[in-house]
Amino acid sequence: MGMRHFSTSRRIAVLGAALLALASCGGDSAGFGKPRHSELNCMERAIYFEANRSSRDGMVAVGSVVMNRVASDQFPNSVCGVVGQKNQFAPGVLSRPIDIGRVPEVRQAALSVLRGERHPHVANAMFFHTHGYRFPYDNMHYVLVAGGNAFYEKRRSHLVTQRTPPPPIEQSRFR
Repeated sequence: MGMRHFSTSRRIAVLGAALLALASCGGDSAGFGKPRHSELNCMERAIYFEANRSSRDGMVAVGSVVMNRVASDQFPNSVCGVVGQKNQFAPGVLSRPIDIGRVPEVRQAALSVLRGERHPHVANAMFFHTHGYRFPYDNMHYVLVAGGNAFYEKRRSHLVTQRTPPPPIEQSRFR
């Protein structure tokens, strides 16, 4: 049955629902002006821009943080929602081009994370920064250094037992 059999108000409601569905697929809140991304593409982009010169362990660790955020009530409940949050991931993560030469490793890591693989040492960590940077905060409990990033949980200061990043792990230990 075509749209011609619906009243004008019904057509407006159907078209509005379709636009709302399209807007939720990525891009800005109105659904205009930005490219749309699948959950896989958003995960690939996070891994690529945060760990593209990294070991597979570093890539899976970044993906694990994304999935920890998706599972948390403190962050959006989709990969694209998490990756697209302002000032949380590399600038332009959803808009910059990806170097095709590195995509196979990134895609494999992204698929593995989306299928349930997690880095065993990331545990509940929802944050990371470039290894070597130092911050004056007393609530950063470090759990892992992998692929050039230091991964940490935010805790009350009296519960922090690892205040500095641990030594980097060897990637071969977790294969």
